[in-house]
Amino acid sequence: MVEAFVLIQTEVGRAEVVAKQLAGLPGVLSSEYVTGPYDVVVRAGAESLAELRATVVPSVQQVSGITRTLTCPIAEAAQP
Repeated sequence: MVEAFVLIQTEVGRAEVVAKQLAGLPGVLSSEYVTGPYDVVVRAGAESLAELRATVVPSVQQVSGITRTLTCPIAEAAQP
């Protein structure tokens, strides 16, 4: 499985609503409303990088209220 963090900026006042909408999408493993330069951080996963790019990321980007995204594929997950 390939995973990525998607850093999301939203319209003013929409971050909490957007985070809740994103949480229900296929491929979204977690969706958090945060503070800082980004408003929402999503952890997404798919069977391949191609699938992540073709299906998961576009579905995230289509949610109303999102103004900008930055997708950061996880190179290697740290093991506890």
